[in-house]
Amino acid sequence: MANAFLSETDKEIGTSAASVFTCPASTESTIIGLSVANRVTSQITVDVELDASGRTSGAEDKVFLVKDAPIPVGGTLVVVGGDQKVVMEPGDIIKVTSDTASSADVVLSHLDIT
Repeated sequence: MANAFLSETDKEIGTSAASVFTCPASTESTIIGLSVANRVTSQITVDVELDASGRTSGAEDKVFLVKDAPIPVGGTLVVVGGDQKVVMEPGDIIKVTSDTASSADVVLSHLDIT
């Protein structure tokens, strides 16, 4: 089994859900960090969702990691980090949505085991 630390980014996320990261086939991924930054001049509200609806076994749900979370001007919300981790299975997707157009930047760090 091979391990790799990787990072994903997405910028200017708006009111349509952005698929920031999809766990690859034959891989288990552990999200070790996920931060959302406000890039505009007013407060924004964001949702971060784990979409596991594509799984072939186990829990096949779409669940929120945060819902309607406010991020002030110049601020960053750390959704995953420190002691908290999120394990993803092949096909799981992390999606981010903001209430404001082109307003959120995301950095997601993960450890992949193949």
